[in-house]
Amino acid sequence: MQLTKEQEAKFKKLGISTISELALLIPHSYEDYRLKEKLIPHVTQLIDATVESVHRAPNSIQITFFVHNFGHRVTGVLFRPKPYMMHQFKVGERDYYYGKIECNGGNCSMSMPKKVTNIGAITPKYKTALRSDVMFRLTRELLSHESLREEGIRDDVISEMLALHFPTSELLAVKELPTSAIEALKYLELYTYMKQLATKRRYFQALVSEAREYKPFAATLPFSLTQEQIAAIEDIQKDLRKDVAAKRMIVGDVGSGKTMVILASAYMMMPYKSILMAPTTILANQLYEEALKFLPDMKIALVTNKTKKASLEEYDFIIGTHALLYRELPEAALVMVDEQHRFGTQQRNLLEKMIAKDKKRPHYLQFSATPIPRTLAMIESAHIDVSLITSTPYKKDIDSCVIHKSDFKELLEHIRLEIAKDNQVLIVYPLVEESETIGYQSIDEARAYWEKNFENVYVTHGKDKEKEQVLLDFRDKGDILISTTVVEVGISLPRLSTVVIVGAERLGLSTLHQLRGRVSRTGLKGYCYLYTNQNSSERLEEFVKTSSGFDIANLDLKYRKSGDLLKGYHQSGSQFKWVDFAEDSEIVQKVKRDLKQG
Repeated sequence: MQLTKEQEAKFKKLGISTISELALLIPHSYEDYRLKEKLIPHVTQLIDATVESVHRAPNSIQITFFVHNFGHRVTGVLFRPKPYMMHQFKVGERDYYYGKIECNGGNCSMSMPKKVTNIGAITPKYKTALRSDVMFRLTRELLSHESLREEGIRDDVISEMLALHFPTSELLAVKELPTSAIEALKYLELYTYMKQLATKRRYFQALVSEAREYKPFAATLPFSLTQEQIAAIEDIQKDLRKDVAAKRMIVGDVGSGKTMVILASAYMMMPYKSILMAPTTILANQLYEEALKFLPDMKIALVTNKTKKASLEEYDFIIGTHALLYRELPEAALVMVDEQHRFGTQQRNLLEKMIAKDKKRPHYLQFSATPIPRTLAMIESAHIDVSLITSTPYKKDIDSCVIHKSDFKELLEHIRLEIAKDNQVLIVYPLVEESETIGYQSIDEARAYWEKNFENVYVTHGKDKEKEQVLLDFRDKGDILISTTVVEVGISLPRLSTVVIVGAERLGLSTLHQLRGRVSRTGLKGYCYLYTNQNSSERLEEFVKTSSGFDIANLDLKYRKSGDLLKGYHQSGSQFKWVDFAEDSEIVQKVKRDLKQG
C-alpha cells in the first residue's frame, strides 16, 4: 500500500514503518458518543442539552443544562476552567456534551462536560506521539482487511485487530481485553518483528561449498560426542556444503562441549583455511591448546597482541583475539567467533568482511555459552540459523544452596576442608569499592579478612589491567580468588570446587549460572553458595533446584520482564509489549509456520 507524504511523516513520528505496526498501536480507551434515553449514574455519557444558565466562580464554572434525552435538568461543573472552555457554553444554545454523571438525592451533576460534534458512534481514544484525533483519522484512512491482508496477516488476527480500532458495544462492556484479542496482539507483534528480522538476512554466495566427513575426527577422540554435539556438527556440515554462505549461531550451556563443535568445523573445512576469534587471550590460548591436542594433522597458529607478526599463509586453522583484525589474513572459507556477545557487531562484521572476496563470503558461525530461552532461539532463527546444545557430556555434581550470615562459620570450615584437598575457592563480591547503599562488603573491604586468615589469596576485578595474569597465577598457585563477576566467562580452572556469590539476589539468574559453571569442570564435587541478607528469595530457591542453563534462561524471563532480558541479546526488547517469552512459544511456532508459507 502506497503511503502519501503526509502519512509517511506521521509514521515517522510514531516510529513505525508498516500497517501492522499501526494496528498494534491500539486505543487506550473508548468514548461512547451514542445518545441514551435513560441516565446511567457513575458512567461517562452523551447528553443532548440546552444551556439554561452559566454561573462563574473564581475557580469553577457551573452550567445548568436542560437535557432533552432524559427530560430533566443536570448541573455541569468545570473545575479550574481554561479560557477556551468559557466560550463553549452560551445560554440558549443546544448542543451535545459528554462527561461523567453522578446523582445525589435527586440532583445530578456532570463533571468536566465537553462539547462533542462526532456523535452516534463509539470513538477510540489513542495515546501516541500523535494527537488522538490525528491518530483516529490515520487509522480510519489506513486500517482495513485488505491493507492488513497485503502484509500477509491471517484473517482471524485481522478481525480481532479491526474490532479494537472499530469498536462495537460488546467491546465496551468488557473492562479487560478479551483473550482472543490478546492472542492476536501477541501474534501480530511477533509476526512484524520476525518478518523484519527475516528481511534483514542477506544471502551471499559462499567462497567454498564443500565439507569433508567429520566421522574420522570423532573416531580419534578419547570420548564419545553427545547426540546434540553430533546434531550441531551435522547442521554445520550441511551448511558448509551449500552455495549460500552459512550464518549459524550455536548456543551451548556452560560445559556443553562446544569446543569440540568448533574443532569439528575446522576439520570439515580442510583443505581450506578456518579462522576463529575469541574475546580474551586466555580463551584463545585454551582453544589453541585443545586444537593442538585434537587436530594433530593441521597446522595451527595463535594470534594475540603478544605474538610476532609473521605471515599466516601456511596455516590451516588460525585462532586469535581481536588482534586478528589488525593482521593480514589469508583467504579463509570459514570464520568462527566464540562468545560472540563479547564483541561489538562491528568487530564481528569486520572479520567476515576482511575475508570476503568480491561478492562471495566465508561461512560464518558464532558460538555462545550464554543459553537463551528456547522461545527466543526460535525468534532469532528468523534471520540466522540456530543450533542448541542443551546437554553436557557428563553430569556435573554440584550442590547449590542459599546461605545467610548465621552460616558463615560453617562456610569457613568448608573452605578450609576444600583447600586441604588442594581444591580452590572463588568468592565473588558485588562491588570493587565500598558503597553505603548496597549492604554488602566490597572487595576492598573484604580482602583484608581473607588475606589475614588464609594463604595464597588472589584478587582481581573488571577494571584490573592485569586480570588475565592474576587468573593464570591463581590457577597454578592460588587457594582463594576474590573477584567481581569478571570470571563469568572463559578461563578453565580445573581445581576450582567452590564458588561463593555474595549478594546473589543482585545478579540475574543467567549470570549466577555462568558463575556456577566455573566449578567442577573436571568432574570434581562442586559447591555453589548464594550468600544473601534477604530472609527468603523465591528466585534463588528456584535457581538452586535448576541445573540446565536453558531452564534458567526461562526462569530469568519469569522473574524479569522480557524487555530487560532481551536487551542482553539485542537492543529491541522494549518493543515487546504483549509477548511473554516464558509462556508464548506456541504462538512463536505458529508465526514461524505462517512466515514460511507466506
